[in-house]
Formats: sequence, structure tokens, C-alpha cells
Amino acid sequence: MRNMLIMSAVLTTSMLVAAPAFADDAAAAPAAPASPFTITGSAGVWSQYRFRGISQSDNKPVVQGALTVTHSSGFYISTWGSSATGNAAVDLGGTEIDAFAGYSKTIAGFTLDGGLYGYIYPGSSKVHPELDSSKTFVGGASGISQNYFEVYGDVSKAYGPVTAKAGINWAPDQSYFKDFGTATRYNIYVFGELGLAIPNFPISFHSHLGHTAGGFDYFPVGQDHGHQYFDYTVGATYKWKSLAFDVSVVGTSLSKKDTTVFLVQDDDSVLSVGHNDYRRAAKTAVVGSISASF
Repeated sequence: MRNMLIMSAVLTTSMLVAAPAFADDAAAAPAAPASPFTITGSAGVWSQYRFRGISQSDNKPVVQGALTVTHSSGFYISTWGSSATGNAAVDLGGTEIDAFAGYSKTIAGFTLDGGLYGYIYPGSSKVHPELDSSKTFVGGASGISQNYFEVYGDVSKAYGPVTAKAGINWAPDQSYFKDFGTATRYNIYVFGELGLAIPNFPISFHSHLGHTAGGFDYFPVGQDHGHQYFDYTVGATYKWKSLAFDVSVVGTSLSKKDTTVFLVQDDDSVLSVGHNDYRRAAKTAVVGSISASF
């Protein structure tokens, strides 16, 4: 009996000593490695959709969203989408879906970024030309796909609260330029940006200046050539938690003359008409938005 009591005491003591040991082993177990992938996204409502200064939504509100998957190596893939309302100047067929992939790397304080960007307009091939009462073409897409792609690259650097960025988007020879018979079979878009974000201050400021030259020159119906142009944006963003409230002034350097539609009459005379869609799309406007990000 005495031996049994001794053995029982030994076993009980061993269990009491061993229990903390198992807990320590569990606590010391290595944590699962963090995923090298990061997923971010956003969605919101804009008072209108402006692309390089030109309204893509007939100056009407749109819904937009984006999703990006980034690898720790610097490679990323992303998609972005927007609704759109067409008019005689711009008709995307109701929807734009962009898909792009690239690589970003920071070296000596400079962030280098570049990749391939595709613009997809699912409904553009179903859009029919807009005609006036005399069956004369006055705008709208020609019922063919408006899809195209660009190669892009940019460099940015922060100087205290100020961030500066410069870049270029190049659209090489492709179906878009052949199908629409543009004078130039490529397009070059260059831009520069300045941003100001003051630490512990909820409002940041941003500005953008770009220049379009080539196959995407602004080309109102009836004019004998397209117009290179500058576009600009100046705005402020207020952030509250995951929400962003932005108000921006967006416009172009295109004049009233650059955006006037000319129609050729039956007697070969040229008539300047009051069709103002081209002018409205390029005029300076205030654009507001509310978006959420994650």
C-alpha cells in the first residue's frame, strides 16, 4: 500500500510538472508565415467620369470600383471599372473595364512603376453612329470595338509632405487606330503630378497636368484635323476612417473653336452647328466623389 501511495504521488507530481511544459511548447510554436500577397480595393460614386480631362459619362454621375492584388516582390495585377453614359462626343457603350499588371520598386527613395494597361469597352461594338435629320454623321462611336492598350511607366519621390510624380503612357500601333482611321497610328500621353499630405491633418491636396498627342487627339466631327491638348486637375481629399470625400476642378486647354462641330451641306458648304456635346465634354468642371477603400 505504501509503495502504491508513493507511486501515485510521483505520477501526480510528474503530471503537474509536465502540464506547464506542454503549454510552453504550444506558446513557443512558430506563427504561420505571413502571406506575400496583399489585396486592396475601393468603390464609390462620382458626380461624373473624366478621363484625361474629357467627360466619359455625358457629365452624369457614375459608379466606380477597383481591386488590386500585390505581391511582396513588387509585382501586382489590378482591375478597375466604371459606368458611363454616352453622347455625340464620347460613347463607350455604357461600361469601361480596365485590366493592368505591372511592377513597382523603390530605389534610393525613388519609386519606379511600369506595366501594361488594357482598356476594355464591352458595349462599344454595339453603339451606332448618331445621325441628324439629314442622315449626316454628327458623333458617337462607329459601331466597332474601342478597346486598346498602353504601355506605362512613371517615377515618384516624396520630399517631406510633398510627393512628385512624372510618367508616360504610350499606345503603340494597334487595331483601334486602324479601325478609326486616325492620322497617327500611336498616342503618347505624358503627365506630372504634385501631392501634399500633411501629417496628422485629414485633408490632402493633389494636382495633375497631362498632355495628349497622337491618335487620341480631340477630333470633333467635320474638322479637318485633331487637336493635341493639355488636361489638368486640382483638388482636395478629406479622409475619415475608410471613407474619402474629394472635390476637384478638372478641365482641358481645348477652346470653343477646337470643339465646334462642322457639317457639310448638300451644296458642299460648311455649317457650324450648335451641337455642344464636344464642348461640354472638354469644358472645365467641378467633380465630386465619395469612396470607400479596404
